[in-house]
Amino acid sequence: MEGERLARAALTRVVEPGDERAGAWLRRVGAVELLRALRTGYGAAERLPGMTAVRLEGYRLRAAAADPARDLAAVAALGGRLVCPGDREWPSQLDDLGDARPVALWVRGRPDLRLWALRSVAVVGARACTPYGAHMAATLGAGLAERGWVVVSGAAFGVDGAAHRGVLAVGGATAAVLACGVDVPYPRGHAELIGRVAQQGLVVAELPPGDHPTRARFVLRNRVIAALTRGTVVVEAEYRSGSLVTARQAQRLGRFVMGVPGPATSGLSAGVHELLRGEGVLVTEASEVAELIGEIGDLAPARRGPVLPRDRLDPIAAKVLDALPYHGLTSPRDLARGAGTSADETLGRLYELHSLGFVEREGDGWRLTRPSPRDGAVRRGGS
Repeated sequence: MEGERLARAALTRVVEPGDERAGAWLRRVGAVELLRALRTGYGAAERLPGMTAVRLEGYRLRAAAADPARDLAAVAALGGRLVCPGDREWPSQLDDLGDARPVALWVRGRPDLRLWALRSVAVVGARACTPYGAHMAATLGAGLAERGWVVVSGAAFGVDGAAHRGVLAVGGATAAVLACGVDVPYPRGHAELIGRVAQQGLVVAELPPGDHPTRARFVLRNRVIAALTRGTVVVEAEYRSGSLVTARQAQRLGRFVMGVPGPATSGLSAGVHELLRGEGVLVTEASEVAELIGEIGDLAPARRGPVLPRDRLDPIAAKVLDALPYHGLTSPRDLARGAGTSADETLGRLYELHSLGFVEREGDGWRLTRPSPRDGAVRRGGS
């Protein structure tokens, strides 16, 4: 097993994340034999379908420079480790990626990755987000953490960073999946944030220590976020957005996909709205996310407008109140005609409405209670 671990550590430096051809080779011959073939070239063309001389040369250059023992020592010095398929800590949901499954994962932080992934949700979105987007991401992150969910994101500027900070602010659980080595603070402006995530949660990467991100690696990192979690929430995203790549990957994997709506005029919400027109589910707060991806009983509270005093009236009293004109006095007989009730019934309801403060009596006439300047509307109940 130690040889397998060393081989997988080396392959994370040789094989690019998401390389399905290399994943198929790995499944076919195993990590030790694949590394040997890539280093020596012996039998590579025969045993590795699709291997060409040009491709083999590229792999051999990387394999010759790989030093897995050094990488394992480097991550151990950070308090980290390498988690491989077959390990107790390996999240089995990553196997849903098939041959695009990570060769292994480099992990910083004390919590168990597999256990955390079982109850995790991704919150992703625009880097150049609006204050609204940052607020929603932080609020969702904090609310999910308080409900016992692990919030996973990519530690980028904008929505990602806001989601992580929201979790950290309430002492919750959060994990950052990077497109570089776990020892590389990227973006540099988030060095402190990534350090806090490593202390309080987990920092995860496919790439070995010291490796730097590229545009393609950001896109491929998103498949890990999608597969690792039970659902993905997108907060602000343009039509062309890495966050939508995560959401679409989550859809393909059968995960829940959610979106937070924004102004119809905002280009930063256009991608989210397009997602919501398809299979995405609209959410506005953490309880709605938990209801969708959680267990039986994780229900969001029922929402309704405020209960007005008018709502508590019985139907006949409400009809009498509706029959009163906005201005001036009226008699009980005229009110009875307008409300469609008897004069005695109307008079009884008028006294009831008077005790509740809806109407006033003046001589033999009745009228609506005059609103005070602070009321801003008649007491009839408004719309």
